[in-house]
Amino acid sequence: MFNKKIVIPVIIILTVVSIFIGMKIQDAISDDKVSDQVRKFGEVLNLTSRYYVDNVDTQKLTESAIKGMLDELDPHSIYISSDQLKRVNEEFQGSFEGIGVEFDVINDTLTVVSPISGGPSEKLGILAGDKIVKIDDVSSVKITREDVPKKLRGPKGTKVKLDIVRLGMNETLEFTVIRDKIPLYSVDASFIINENVGYIKVSRFAATTYDEFVAAMNKLKGEGMKKVILDLRSNPGGFLDQAFKMASEFLPAGKKIVYTKSRIKEFEETYNSSGGKFTDIPLVVLVNEGSASASEIVSGAVQDWDRGLIVGETTFGKGLVQRQFEISDGSAVRVTTARYYTPTGRTIQKPYEGGKYKNTMQLDTLEGDNFSHDKDTKDTTRPVFKTFGGRTVFGGGGITPDYFVRLDTLTKYSVQLRRLNLIYEYTEKYMGNNRKNIENKYTNYREFINGFTVSDDMLDNLVELGKSRDISFDQSGFNIDKKFLITSIKAQIARDIWGNEGFYAVFMLSDEQVMKGVSLIEEATKLMKL
Repeated sequence: MFNKKIVIPVIIILTVVSIFIGMKIQDAISDDKVSDQVRKFGEVLNLTSRYYVDNVDTQKLTESAIKGMLDELDPHSIYISSDQLKRVNEEFQGSFEGIGVEFDVINDTLTVVSPISGGPSEKLGILAGDKIVKIDDVSSVKITREDVPKKLRGPKGTKVKLDIVRLGMNETLEFTVIRDKIPLYSVDASFIINENVGYIKVSRFAATTYDEFVAAMNKLKGEGMKKVILDLRSNPGGFLDQAFKMASEFLPAGKKIVYTKSRIKEFEETYNSSGGKFTDIPLVVLVNEGSASASEIVSGAVQDWDRGLIVGETTFGKGLVQRQFEISDGSAVRVTTARYYTPTGRTIQKPYEGGKYKNTMQLDTLEGDNFSHDKDTKDTTRPVFKTFGGRTVFGGGGITPDYFVRLDTLTKYSVQLRRLNLIYEYTEKYMGNNRKNIENKYTNYREFINGFTVSDDMLDNLVELGKSRDISFDQSGFNIDKKFLITSIKAQIARDIWGNEGFYAVFMLSDEQVMKGVSLIEEATKLMKL
């Protein structure tokens, strides 16, 4: 008989070796399958390149094939060309190098919408409404939006000459701007709405978002803020770590914020709060269909832990995790590797098939007072969950708000005015004649809000501008949207002088979702006790 002391170790070793060999064979089979398909694609590309009736751009065909392949997977696995990748990286790094202006092309003319605070253009006195007619002595009339960054951006320290036409001045102004690093802010505005309610608008989750957010919260606390409305509407998301850190500021240490599930265990992660400084501040979060990804992580965690109320419309439902893999030619692919889930186990991702979304499951909701969601639980096909405080919430994709508030849609008349950017164009002309009077009369946007009135003559002038651009006047549409048109003109004037803070402070006066949020602050205070 064999010695058991020898036999048992030998069996274990043989078993381990067998498993290892099996894994290698499986990997080889898998690699062979991939190699076969790569070889097949290469054959087709080679045949097409050699025999197609016209000359073939093989790079374009290859990129199209990659895009088509990723389209079969899901809506968010994508190919990014090298040029696109540079722009994407700039957007989320929090800065770029250039002259520092927000711009638009209006009537074929490059127009400064706003100089970026602290940038070189603002320091030189370039103003909102200025028209850039030449760049380095070359006409910029009829320049495309895509070409503007190519002309104005450049390495820090380089110079660009601008010829500017300013309304009310007869001579063209010449500026030599020295390019510099331009900050890209993601907190668009932060101010006190009334008494002790603060408002913070976050437009995306970039590299500097968390720091900006904490700075805004500390500023508002210093101004007497006791409660806050966090506006994440139309925020498409961005960096996960920024969303996680923001949510942590509202939740005690140890509370789960989000977790991921994947076919590959190494890609599964759980993010728990590290504890924050604002756990005792009543909170309302505003969301809409444009709130996605990182925005949904924050609002989902707030809702699941009964930390605050979610107001607005059901969010987009983007809960797929992508990892970016760079390719040797400077391009990249983003491949979905996991899915996000809220603390109670709700999937954020809405249903899809390949690269297309399916029709989402809608709730037959009532406007306003559906805090408990009880009105909807009998009729919905969406999976029902309970928050940690026992409230009913829904899964199935996106974050369903605690209070539904839908904004009114504009009539065709106002849509046409906005499409041609005529509200901005009218305001620009008005400011050319009235800026100094407004600046002298109002020392801040609060005085302006309380004291300035958009007159009937101003509205008539906007209507006439529309007619000059072949927009037929629609009395019914005008009457329906009159409040919106008045607010838009007034908000644009405020932005011209006081920047985004002035713009949002004016616009929120007719924003039903913001006003609903303000009215629910006390309800949010009670909710924290759950």
